Amino acid sequence: MKRRDPRRGVILVTVLWSMALLSALAMAASVTFRGYAGIMAIERDRVQADALLSAGLETAAGIIDALGDAPLMNIESTVNLAAGSARLRLNDEGGRIDVGRAPAIVLAAMLRSVGAPEAAANDVARRIVDRRRPQNAARSDPSPRSANAESRMPATSQPFSDLRQLRLVPGMASDWAAAIEPLTTVFGGETINPLTAPPGVIAALPGVGKGQLDAFIETRRSFPADVDRLVRTIGTAQQYLAVKPQRVASVELVAELANGRAVAARAVIVVLPQDSQPYRVLVWTPVPSPRLL
Repeated sequence: MKRRDPRRGVILVTVLWSMALLSALAMAASVTFRGYAGIMAIERDRVQADALLSAGLETAAGIIDALGDAPLMNIESTVNLAAGSARLRLNDEGGRIDVGRAPAIVLAAMLRSVGAPEAAANDVARRIVDRRRPQNAARSDPSPRSANAESRMPATSQPFSDLRQLRLVPGMASDWAAAIEPLTTVFGGETINPLTAPPGVIAALPGVGKGQLDAFIETRRSFPADVDRLVRTIGTAQQYLAVKPQRVASVELVAELANGRAVAARAVIVVLPQDSQPYRVLVWTPVPSPRLL
C-alpha cells in the first residue's frame, strides 16, 4: 500500500487559500469600483445641475435686457437642455421697500402691517434709520440698555447688506422680520416702483386702506401704461412711489436633471448697460427644498 505524499495536502491548502484571497481581492475591487462609480455619478449630477442653474441665470439676464421699460414682475420661463431643464421666476427688486433707504414712516407702517404695535413699530423703524448713521446711534436713545445693544452691532457705511441683519436690530421680533422679508430688499431705493410692487408692499404703505389697494391693483391691470392714474389711486402714499429702471432682479431657480434629481437656488442679479459682463450676481443662496416654482 502506497503512502500518501504529505506535500499534496500542503499544496491543496495553499491553492484553496490562494483562491480565497483572490476572491476577497476581487470583491474588494468590485466594492471600490462601485463606490468610485457612485462618487462620479454624484459629481456628474452636481456639474450638470450647476450648468442648468447658470443657464437659468443667463436666461434671466437676457429677459431683463429685452424687457426694456416693460414691468419686470412675476415673469416665468423655462430652459430645456440635454441634461435637464431650469425653471426661473423674476421680480424687480425696485418694487420692494429698501430697508437701507426707505423713510422711517414707511418702515413703521410696514411693521404695523405685519402685526407690530404702533409704539414698537415706530421705535424699531427709528433704530433702523439710526443704523444708517452709526455715529448718531448712541445719541438717539440715551438708555444704557439701548446703547449696549447698539454697540454690539458693527458700524458700517452700508448698514444692511442682507435682510437677515434686520433680526439684529434691538426690538425687532423674529416673526416681524420673517413677515416683512417678502416686502423688503437691500437693492432698491428711497422710492418704490409702482409698476412692479407686489400688492403686499402697496398695502404696507402709510395710509393705504383696502379700498385704495383694490383700486390700485385694478388700475394697474386695466391701465398698465398710465402711471399718473395709477399712483393717484393711493392718495398721499403716492409720494413713496416712482417709476425707475429695472436693473436689479431677484431670480428663483429650480434645476431638474434628466434622472429626476432637482436643486434650487435664489439669486439677485444686476444687468447694467454697457457693462463688461452680461450680468453680475449680487446674492447667491442655495435652497434646501427645490419646490420654489
